[in-house]
Amino acid sequence: MVSNSVVVNNLTRRFGETIALNNISFEVKKGSLFGFIGPDGAGKTSLFRFLTTLLLPDSGSGTVEGFDVIRDYKKIRNISGYMPGRFSLYQDLTVEENLSFFATIFGTTIEENYDLIKDIYSQIEPFKTRKAGKLSGGMKQKLALCCAMIHKPEVLFLDEPTTGVDAVSRQEFWEMLKRLKTAGITILVSTPYMDEASQCDRVALMQGGRIMTISAPQEVISNYPLSLLSVRTGDIYRLLADLRTYPGVHSVYAFGQSAHLAYKGRNVDSLNLYDYLASLNYAEINISEIKANIEDCFMELMQTATPPQKRSGVLNS
Repeated sequence: MVSNSVVVNNLTRRFGETIALNNISFEVKKGSLFGFIGPDGAGKTSLFRFLTTLLLPDSGSGTVEGFDVIRDYKKIRNISGYMPGRFSLYQDLTVEENLSFFATIFGTTIEENYDLIKDIYSQIEPFKTRKAGKLSGGMKQKLALCCAMIHKPEVLFLDEPTTGVDAVSRQEFWEMLKRLKTAGITILVSTPYMDEASQCDRVALMQGGRIMTISAPQEVISNYPLSLLSVRTGDIYRLLADLRTYPGVHSVYAFGQSAHLAYKGRNVDSLNLYDYLASLNYAEINISEIKANIEDCFMELMQTATPPQKRSGVLNS
């Protein structure tokens, strides 16, 4: 039995001059919940399409449960479940018809594997005669997950499954994933939502086809090298520009209605910063020291990451 469900080595994929995946490598332990966190264009979908045998690489290799992604693609398709980013079920079929169809493709039935999906399917079963195209976003999400699991896969690939779903449904979905993990299923999930990183055992932060770091979420945060202030006033846009001219500032980014100001060292005087902003006629100034979150860590890694070479044909290692 393999100890790692998924192994990727030096994977590269180009689309014309754009490098979608830039020499990436990682391992995912069996039975874990592994997250790929990054914005649109980071390479998450290309990676998942490679691992589910839908996209050939330019170079590099990968295995799923010990099977080679290229050579053993039929075996991988039988042991994997895949939920793409866009809702891809048959919208003119009912909930029950969609689920029955996918079960039949894999030579099983709803009844045979009902125990695996019952916690999820029970929430949409009252609507089993409703056409899939008429479901709400959260219900579509649950149906797609049921269809990806009905053949009892060993590995689940979920590509941005919570995009466009309300906050309550997002949280419910992650609770479902944690219950699935207890059944021994390895789960790889991608998301653009930084706050979802804390739900994973380990995360890979991605940008521009690269993996910037891989670690447990709390380790990513504990390795943040800077100090942070949260600054709030009535004019966030002018505030960002003025804070970037303040002595000793490393970076400034908007976080909702506040600005996160990162600085090196431990001796930034909040009172002096307050006086500086007051001299620029800001009102209702609020300054507080805060701890970094995953998004702060991502922004700092973005600052230090070397941009990929697109035109020379040479990849940075």
